[in-house]
Amino acid sequence: MVEGKKMRVAVLMGGLSSERNVSLSTGRQVLEGLDHNKYEAFGVDAALMSGSCRSCQPGAGDEVEVVAAACDELTRSGRLVSFDQITSCDSSFRPDVVFVALHGRYGEDGTIQGVLELLGIPYTGSGVLASALAMDKVMAKKVMAADGIPVPASVDIKAHPGAGSWDSNEVNQVVAALGYPVVVKPSRQGSTIGISRVDGPDELGYAISKAAEFDSLIVIERFIRGRELTVSVLGNDDPFALPVIEIVPAKGFYDYRAKYTPGATDEIVPAPIGEDATKYAQNLAIAAHKSLGCRGVSRVDIIQSEEGMFVLEVNTVPGMTPTSLLPRAADAAGISFSKLLDMLIDYALKEGMGR
Repeated sequence: MVEGKKMRVAVLMGGLSSERNVSLSTGRQVLEGLDHNKYEAFGVDAALMSGSCRSCQPGAGDEVEVVAAACDELTRSGRLVSFDQITSCDSSFRPDVVFVALHGRYGEDGTIQGVLELLGIPYTGSGVLASALAMDKVMAKKVMAADGIPVPASVDIKAHPGAGSWDSNEVNQVVAALGYPVVVKPSRQGSTIGISRVDGPDELGYAISKAAEFDSLIVIERFIRGRELTVSVLGNDDPFALPVIEIVPAKGFYDYRAKYTPGATDEIVPAPIGEDATKYAQNLAIAAHKSLGCRGVSRVDIIQSEEGMFVLEVNTVPGMTPTSLLPRAADAAGISFSKLLDMLIDYALKEGMGR
């Protein structure tokens, strides 16, 4: 960078995953929140990549009007470019840093991180391995369990859409051993897409088929009744936890609609769980962040039950939408949205020098 020039930030959003619309919302929030006195910022739709033969995942076309409106708004602003325009060293759009606002497959799973590594462009968030691990719930649970981090008991199966693609008798037996109710979810998916709570064997086949629409690897996890908590973690080598948030969905299950519909969920910050439980949840989140090798930022979802606390999953690209939890936690800690973005970019630049 030339001294006195604004830092050029490419906000990478959209993409091909089922969470495309959520990513566009996150990208818009980031673009609006970046300090324009410091940064020359523009949006990049990761789906606009020449030579790609990939098609959008199921669900990527949901709420098409919302997605189209987001794209139209960004296009009119002159701040949305194709991915190809940031890859050339001679391009006027070659960024100093990429702000990764992609959610789901090909954006949160280490794929785009590997591309940016090859291009030599610093980027926010975790690297290739940590991103891939956190996105894969099966592998993430194995790694965290090996580090002594409590996770719910579960089994994983391979399945494909439609009945008959898995041995129903065998699956029924292993799930019965876990005990109902259970939660069925795609292993490599986010935003609670494809997830179901199953209260008995009659519901299991449908739930597996639903999850299999999004991933062939399915996690069947013992449902743990308790308080849903989430803890955001910031930092590279010396990470720290933000205030704990308690999530209370109005309809009792934190699904896709509850997560992204304003008013559908109460988010209590700081969570009213007492000082000792708060400290334990924060330490557990930091341990999970370190266990998977996360960098910059993560958001760790935890369930607090009579049996103790369990880590449900780790998100390496937390949402930045108007209803998202990371900005809420940062605000409760006295960190403005603009300052939070500054911190994530600073972590990215420091990490980029060490990669």
